[in-house]
Amino acid sequence: MENEIKIVTRKSSGKCQWDGLFTRQAAETAWNFHRTIPGYVPTPLVDLKGLAEHLGLEAFYVKDESFRFGLNAFKGLGGSFCVAQVLGEKLGIPITEMTFALLQDPAVHAKIKDLCFVTATDGNHGRGIAWTAHCLGVKSRVFMPKGSSRERLENIRALGSDACITEFNYDDTVRHAARVAEETGGVLVQDTAWEGYETIPGWIMEGYTTLALEAAEAPSQPPTHIFLQAGVGAMSGALAGFFADYYGSRKPVITIVEPNRADCIFRTAAAGDGKLHTVTGALDTIMAGLACGEPCTLGWGELAAHAEHFASVPDWVAAQGMRILGAPVPGDSRVISGESGAVTSGFVCELYRNKELEPLKKELGLDKDSRVLCISTEGATDRESYRRIVWDGAWGKPCS
Repeated sequence: MENEIKIVTRKSSGKCQWDGLFTRQAAETAWNFHRTIPGYVPTPLVDLKGLAEHLGLEAFYVKDESFRFGLNAFKGLGGSFCVAQVLGEKLGIPITEMTFALLQDPAVHAKIKDLCFVTATDGNHGRGIAWTAHCLGVKSRVFMPKGSSRERLENIRALGSDACITEFNYDDTVRHAARVAEETGGVLVQDTAWEGYETIPGWIMEGYTTLALEAAEAPSQPPTHIFLQAGVGAMSGALAGFFADYYGSRKPVITIVEPNRADCIFRTAAAGDGKLHTVTGALDTIMAGLACGEPCTLGWGELAAHAEHFASVPDWVAAQGMRILGAPVPGDSRVISGESGAVTSGFVCELYRNKELEPLKKELGLDKDSRVLCISTEGATDRESYRRIVWDGAWGKPCS
């Protein structure tokens, strides 16, 4: 049913052919590079003590990525690290010796100034690529799927990128960007992987582990449960691999959350046949950052190995999360979270508040002693949509 919350539980294998990519050591390499970028600071790990008490669990942490590099989303981590890796290979400089200042050096810039980085995006990844290219004085071309937010497009164009909205859905826009890069000699820097194209997406995913390392080493009690949203599964896969390596036998229970109109990871997990399953068509969800129909090969490999639960949820769950985080319990900090950023928090809150979902809550092993970590991957990247949901009550929970 359209408004139903669905969960699939599967036994994780604990091993992945790409294990070794998203380790604590790899995250430290990414983190060391990111710390050379002017303006870098770790994003807040918000301890929502009041919300935890209200719901009846021990702790509720939200990693607020709206503060990342002034980009209002986490994607700049992957884009900047990936571009640095690509340029490092061209220049013969290992990533462990790479700094942002080095890439901006006039002598180095003369060798890279004619490069053009090409990508497809719902908004956040493309903005991260455009921002990195702008900072380094190189070109970027960004393609967005049909129905993309005009505000997100203009944010990318403001960084000097040649950006446009296509007539394709997200997955076909990725294919279009790949064709353009091949035809024009551009460098495709796409945040999803497929057979034969996995090195660059792997670098992007490694870049994401900086936020996971920041969260893991923050002064707080370690989580017992981690909830990660998925589009193609790149961010969630990288973080699942990192947390498995970082915590070892103490790894928290990992649950993946997707919009039910673009739940390719959920369908792949539910099928359990060793094949990737896709969702086609318009992928019509308010969670633009998660409106992806084809799983990332690298991401799914890590999720199959390290995630225990997969949830498919309607759009009102994300809207509920936005409102709860935006109107906090007294004493808690406010978190401004966009549709894709708030879905995990909305999901956890619904599990604790809705008595009819008690069986699902138990299936995930949630109780009064649970310590939950959610990642708010974006702020209000589309302010009109944010106000429509938070101010005007759009996408409210349907009456039972």
